[in-house]
Amino acid sequence: MYEQLRAYINNGTSSIISDEEFKLVEQAFTPKTVKKKQFLLHEGMVCKYMSFIVKGTMRQYTIDQKGNEHIVRFGIENWWISDRDSFINLTPTKYCIDALEDTELLVTTNEKLINLRATSVHFNKMCQNLDEKHFSASQERIQAMISYTAEERFLHLMNTYPVFIQRIPQAMLASYLGITPETLSRIRKQVTLQNKSSR
Repeated sequence: MYEQLRAYINNGTSSIISDEEFKLVEQAFTPKTVKKKQFLLHEGMVCKYMSFIVKGTMRQYTIDQKGNEHIVRFGIENWWISDRDSFINLTPTKYCIDALEDTELLVTTNEKLINLRATSVHFNKMCQNLDEKHFSASQERIQAMISYTAEERFLHLMNTYPVFIQRIPQAMLASYLGITPETLSRIRKQVTLQNKSSR
């Protein structure tokens, strides 16, 4: 499990973390297994963990007063998942996070993460790069939800994260895209027909 995180740090910093420095990373993270449909985080809890996904798929979402789910993000292998605001500020979260598949994680606490960033140059650099990517991805998602048509949102998702199309149920994809499952089904059929006719 830890070697996967090590490879992620090396890729994220374009350099090689030493054995001695990586021992600090290993000491800061703990393996955790979340079974399919099991929760990592409930609304109203304080988010205790920043989690690196070694294997599996997770989703982060809110539930409105009518009981409807609104998915804000998914997480797959080599992604991080957490409510960053709750994790950093130790405030109650408005999100739920649960597993769509049996999932293996490496988790760390806020205190351990702060100490690790202060003692590991490589890990701190990786976190800085991760923060920049997270900001860019958030801006891109906001832009898509404001400006794109439903079909453009689906095509953007299909081109950017094709693994989502393969592994995530259609109703959840529709929630993530802000459209109904019926609309998503219609768009997928149209895209399939267009792809066939263009061959």
